[in-house]
Amino acid sequence: MKKVLLVSAIASLFCATAHAQSSVTLYGIIDEGVQFNSNAKNIVGTTNVGGRQVALDSASGLNGSRWGLRGAEDLGDGLKAIFTLESGVNLNTGAFGQGTTPFGRQAFVGLSSTKYGTVTLGRQYDSVVTYVQPVTTIAYVAGTSLFAHPGDLDNTDNSLRTNNTIKYASPSFSGLTFGAEVSLGGQAGNVTGGGGYSAGAAYANGPITLGAAYNYFKNPTGTAGSTGLFTDNVNGTSSLSGTLNSAYQSASSYQVAAAGGTYAIGPAVFGLSYSNTKYQSIVTMNGATATFNDVEAGLKWNFTPTFYTGVAYNYTKGDSLTNAAGVRVGNQHYNQLGLVADYALSKRTELYAIGTLQKAAGTSSTGAAAVANIGSLGDSSNDRQAVVRLGIRHKF
Repeated sequence: MKKVLLVSAIASLFCATAHAQSSVTLYGIIDEGVQFNSNAKNIVGTTNVGGRQVALDSASGLNGSRWGLRGAEDLGDGLKAIFTLESGVNLNTGAFGQGTTPFGRQAFVGLSSTKYGTVTLGRQYDSVVTYVQPVTTIAYVAGTSLFAHPGDLDNTDNSLRTNNTIKYASPSFSGLTFGAEVSLGGQAGNVTGGGGYSAGAAYANGPITLGAAYNYFKNPTGTAGSTGLFTDNVNGTSSLSGTLNSAYQSASSYQVAAAGGTYAIGPAVFGLSYSNTKYQSIVTMNGATATFNDVEAGLKWNFTPTFYTGVAYNYTKGDSLTNAAGVRVGNQHYNQLGLVADYALSKRTELYAIGTLQKAAGTSSTGAAAVANIGSLGDSSNDRQAVVRLGIRHKF
């Protein structure tokens, strides 16, 4: 259960005085597991020779480990001032997550109205994460990044947050919500350079939940003032390091269109989702555009209030294009199957097991044979990779 902070030593760090109508909440998730990777990235010289790996991990479980502070001040007439500061945690080293950024998960402040919606400013989730992620298997089956689409190309696993962002989220209108945001690039003399925007909507009514969203970012790897969705993001380097998309870094824009839905009936929840991702006008490939299409299906079955299992299947296809050398690249295909079983010891603590298998085929963005890449674990040395995890999650 989330607890309201009463310890003045902590609260004094974030506010000078305490008010009867204000609150600051400390919350978090501690998720740790023993993880086996059949083919982890292992560079010897300049060659990825792969290799089996067994390690403790606190990032790839049902949730990445984190802690945060959430505050609200009642201003009257349904209006509140709000803020969130949230940090990822690496339990095995004690370091911050998200590239060791202290509040790399979220950091924003704003105003929230029950009548008119919420406006926030800072580092936040984009519209694909806000409106589409809830209807992907990474939400309704299991939050593990081991279920993420290859390379998290469409960002449905929120590998990337948006910096310098102004965001609006509507209240609910009989189950319908919508919103939009703009990320300011911050380039002197180029108002739109390195910036982007996104918008989305969701609808929830009884057993049905639907979501759709669109993201667009200009010059995603721009270097001016460290701007760009990828280059000005603490996870940007890892998002472009795999052979799946590393040759597309000179794209003039990055865009994602995604939609999905779930349906609950009795003890079961099942769903479908689709995304289209484009790296547009790639300079090093004579202005060609790289396109990825992803289709996903999942099922979660609640056997009892304390035990459930789930299955997630994902298929990703990259369309081929011609690089500057006249070679056809990017015709890559990924089939991925994930399984999860979870048993709750209490409302706050649970034990779980996760297994994911991925098979790659075709030609990668670099022109080499496509290799498997589960979640954020990096390229395997060949077209196959399997990961098994036994873990414990504790919420507070």
